[in-house]
Amino acid sequence: MAGPGPRGKVSSDGDRATLTFVRRLDHPMAAVWRALTDPARRAVWFGPTTIDPRVGGAIAMDPEHPPIPAQAKRMTGRILVWDPPYVLEHEWLQGIVEPGVVRYELAPAPDGGGTILTFTHRGLGLGNARGFVAGTHAHLDRLAAHLDGEPLPAWEARYAEVQPFYQ
Repeated sequence: MAGPGPRGKVSSDGDRATLTFVRRLDHPMAAVWRALTDPARRAVWFGPTTIDPRVGGAIAMDPEHPPIPAQAKRMTGRILVWDPPYVLEHEWLQGIVEPGVVRYELAPAPDGGGTILTFTHRGLGLGNARGFVAGTHAHLDRLAAHLDGEPLPAWEARYAEVQPFYQ
């Protein structure tokens, strides 16, 4: 992949930040929804995942990246919004960052070709948000490659490639 591609942004409210990414994915909403919520598909681009698909259900993910101890990466939480194939929102409880909320919102692309994914991660401290933005970018690039049937970019290499754009 050359260059950063679609960049995310970090906005702040006091000492907390929100990451926001808007990505166009050239796939139907149902396919994008499955890539986000089907544990076997999500494992390909993110890492092992369990989901109890309902409001109040549990979600747990063991991201393969970044290269830190597994117990630090493990994410758990409750599903706050489950509205297939439009919205998945869940708590993000992870030992390395402040408690937050992640939201995946899907909408048809305006021209009818594909899906617009709006991803937000709210509640991060400003320092952690600056570190998470490039990592989230790399994960979303892996999601897009997975949907496109292309080889997934190596997370560490993609992180290093896009991180300077978020300085």
